[in-house]
Amino acid sequence: MSPSLLVMSLPHALLGVLSARPMNGYELSKFFDSAAGWIWSAPQSQIYTTLRRMTDDGWISQEAQTRGTRMRTHVYSITEAGERELREWVATVHDLPSPRDTVLLQALFFDLVDADSAEKVVRAYIEEQESRIARWTGHRDALRARTTPLLVERLQSRPKSQHERIARLKAGVFQGEIDRAEAMVAWARDELEQLRAR
Repeated sequence: MSPSLLVMSLPHALLGVLSARPMNGYELSKFFDSAAGWIWSAPQSQIYTTLRRMTDDGWISQEAQTRGTRMRTHVYSITEAGERELREWVATVHDLPSPRDTVLLQALFFDLVDADSAEKVVRAYIEEQESRIARWTGHRDALRARTTPLLVERLQSRPKSQHERIARLKAGVFQGEIDRAEAMVAWARDELEQLRAR
């Protein structure tokens, strides 16, 4: 993935989340640890640095709030400039990222190790892909049912006539991830057969 795409995608991912509702940095970090992180991941430190830059750019505003008796936090909201930037970014054709899959790179050199060692790598890969498929399937189904917390909040501010389409589009992203993982499981099972053929 090019550095420019890496740099630009996180701010837009944050804008997309904040377009549903205002959140503090901790809430955004937790969100990226869950559903959003399955599509785009970012460490907490990078999120806070990016939020400061986005505030300076005028894409978001921040409001200091006190939670509980002493805890102060900053709640971030998308601005009109941020909404314009997000819409423009979403509607722009971007370069595809360069593929980077460690297991595919390992498989390219499986001829250098014994079949048992290579099979261990492939089986672990299959397990991880199947685990992801299960997570993504659950989330896709929750999006279709319109029960994920952020989608519920997003739909409250959108016309009812758009609700089905919004849920369908979001669920489609996770269906794409499921399809890609299933294709990689099929490849990995074929690779196991190739390894056994010796």
